Amino acid sequence: MCPPDEKEFRQAIGLMPTGVTVVGALGPEGPTGATASAVCSLSLDPMMMLVCLDQGSRTLRAVQGADRFSISVLGHDQRDAAEVFASKVDQESKWGSVSWREHSGVPLVGGSPAWIVCSLRDLIAAGDHVIVTGEVLEADFESDGAVPLVYHGGLFRALGPDS
Repeated sequence: MCPPDEKEFRQAIGLMPTGVTVVGALGPEGPTGATASAVCSLSLDPMMMLVCLDQGSRTLRAVQGADRFSISVLGHDQRDAAEVFASKVDQESKWGSVSWREHSGVPLVGGSPAWIVCSLRDLIAAGDHVIVTGEVLEADFESDGAVPLVYHGGLFRALGPDS
C-alpha cells in the first residue's frame, strides 16, 4: 500500500470538520494573528491547550517572544475574519479588518463566541508546523447559543440545528 499524495491526503482530512480560531499574540510591532483549525484542549489538570502553527508563521514568532497567546473561537458570522487571518497580508491590515481588544497582554477578536488566554508551555517541532502548548490562564464564552464557524470539505460553514 502506498501513502496518499498530498491532494488525496488533503481530501481525506478535509472530511473531518474542525473549529475555526484566530491564534494571537502581541509582538514588538503590535498584534499578530493567524487562522488555525488545529486547536484542541490538551489537559484538564492542569488546564492546557494545543495549537499547531506553521514554522514560518509570524504569529509563532510573536507567541515565542510574548510567552503567551490567545485563542479566539470564531462564530458563524466571522468568515471574513477567518479568511483575512489565513492570508499573508500584513498584520496591521488583518487587525484593522476586525474589531479587537487587548486583554491580559493578548489580542482578542471582537464578537468571538469564546476566547482563551494561555501562557506558553512547550514548542515541539512537527513536520512543517510547530505544536504549541499553553497553560490556560483565562477563558470566557457566550452562553446564549452562539453558533461556531467550522471548516469542512474546503469550505467555512456554520453548524446547523441539532437533528
